[in-house]
Amino acid sequence: MDELSARSDADGGTAVASLLGAADLAFARGDTSAAVDLAARGADRARRAGLHGFLPDAHTVLALSALRQGDMSVSAQFADQLRDYALLGRTAHGPSQCAWAAAQLLEVRGGPASAAQLIAGIATDDRLLLELLTSQPTAAAWLVRATRKLGDEVLARRVVAGAGALAVRNPGLCSVGAAAGHAAGLLDGDPDGVLAAAAAHQDPWAAASAAEDAGKFLAARPAERQRAVEAFESAADGYAGAGAPRDARRVASRLRALGVRRGRHPQYAGRSGPDAGTLTNTEAAVAELVSQGFTNSQVGERLFISGHTVAFHLKKIFRKMDVASRVELTRAWSRVPGASPEGARAS
Repeated sequence: MDELSARSDADGGTAVASLLGAADLAFARGDTSAAVDLAARGADRARRAGLHGFLPDAHTVLALSALRQGDMSVSAQFADQLRDYALLGRTAHGPSQCAWAAAQLLEVRGGPASAAQLIAGIATDDRLLLELLTSQPTAAAWLVRATRKLGDEVLARRVVAGAGALAVRNPGLCSVGAAAGHAAGLLDGDPDGVLAAAAAHQDPWAAASAAEDAGKFLAARPAERQRAVEAFESAADGYAGAGAPRDARRVASRLRALGVRRGRHPQYAGRSGPDAGTLTNTEAAVAELVSQGFTNSQVGERLFISGHTVAFHLKKIFRKMDVASRVELTRAWSRVPGASPEGARAS
């Protein structure tokens, strides 16, 4: 694919497809920076060639990369766009992945209920579910978590059954087997099964996700505290190595609840510009979410810090950006290069 994308005689569709394929591989390796660069180049090339059918694929990679990097404003911008792509049938190459990406973004923004239509649409459509489980090793576990949050045990079991059947038909594909084991372990509340899936996953983020899920099960058992700490430590390291600071910080908060404090936290993706150059990455993440209309409590939930800590950061942001209110911050933040536009609000 590298060779194809560099060839000047490659036709437009081939060149774009090679860039987006490389972006998918980079994302699966945990190299989110490379994934963003490749997907952005693919999207630009698709637009210039008039190949707009490729844009949902590019935007899916860009949106999921932004979510992993903690770039909440970019994630919010993509959420509604990807939902519309999926619901209106504007993507031909990976409709289930587009719908799944939109569901993740909407769930982060407004909770599982805001993504319920997409979640049910994927889980009840045999073709979409098979396509997604085949292509995304983290999808089965995510769908089990999401459907159970919605209180739909029937859909959760349907996802597990689909993942298990896919693994039986493809015994040589370890990623498919790991995904099935992860989903089944979640449904059964089996930490050992989930830990086995973590060891089998080849995708580093998927392995970290399984370790975190196992840690949650173990943390609920007082006698298993040390194993829970070990699972969470493994998850935090895995997320950090996969370029997912938002997830790593969530696990760090779980470790704090067990009395364990890690050292330096992975940083969120930040913004640059004359008005925000002195902000830390965490302050930039707070500023982005506040500018979208989230309350201190809602910001804290999304960044895995307390509302009091958000208020502390907000005071420093006001001072550094020379503003006196949330309204003034929103206006100032809209002028920062790459920040979320004024008027983008939480639903």
